[in-house]
Amino acid sequence: MQMQDILQILVGLIAGLIIGYFVTQKLFKKQLAKNPPVNEKMIRAMYMSMGRKPSESQIKATMREMNKYK
Repeated sequence: MQMQDILQILVGLIAGLIIGYFVTQKLFKKQLAKNPPVNEKMIRAMYMSMGRKPSESQIKATMREMNKYK
């Protein structure tokens, strides 16, 4: 192999890494926008949809349980 071949391989590898980084970042942001992480407001809405008025301690306990299994 000549020096030029090695240089082309290195340039291709670096370009692939850079392109892969930006594609992955875009896909990750799209996925987060589509499926946002659960927050206290969502848990409160879930309890209300079941016809219950949640206390703050119930919301905190639910958040702890959900974070425990992440």
